[in-house]
Amino acid sequence: MPLRVRHHVNPFHLRLLDIAPERLVAPVGQDEELQVELGCADAQFLFQLARRDPLGSYVGVEIREPLVDDVNRRAESEGLPNLRALFAHINLDLPRLFAGHRIRRFFINFPDPWFKRAHHNRRIVNPELAELLVSMLIPGGELFFQSDIWDLAIAAMEVFETTAGLENTAGEWSFLKANPYPAISLREERVTEKNLPIWRILYRRVA
Repeated sequence: MPLRVRHHVNPFHLRLLDIAPERLVAPVGQDEELQVELGCADAQFLFQLARRDPLGSYVGVEIREPLVDDVNRRAESEGLPNLRALFAHINLDLPRLFAGHRIRRFFINFPDPWFKRAHHNRRIVNPELAELLVSMLIPGGELFFQSDIWDLAIAAMEVFETTAGLENTAGEWSFLKANPYPAISLREERVTEKNLPIWRILYRRVA
């Protein structure tokens, strides 16, 4: 039976603004290049990557703790030691979480749109996060974003296009025509089944 959890979580809830430091430790060695999904939910996307690439290291960051526990339980039951989920606040905890680690890729798959204008500050992509992600990526590292919400996608593109150190692999202010990775998130699967559009952007870290 699928795990049922609340879809939207207020990232400004006091309980989430001060997660215990001992929980903010990436579960892999610092000599490994990580591929990190920000807001991994059920981590279907990461599971598919990890199964194809047993030598890679995949980490999901998620603010809904029950989902984190479920992902880790399923990864263990499948025998996937290269996949782990972490309970953390993306906009606050990444520096402590991945200090000293080498990040090959960041994935942001279908983040919460927070449609109300008063809630736009809850959206995951902002200039501060973009600059942080660039600083954590290795040279040539990738930052991938996709959404089925046009306003959210164009807002994210505006942030990334104006962030130093990022190069749009499809050309300035351009979207990709297809998902470049051999994995599909649950949300992408459902949107594709309905034949709805998806906007995808892929950036590479440059000097």
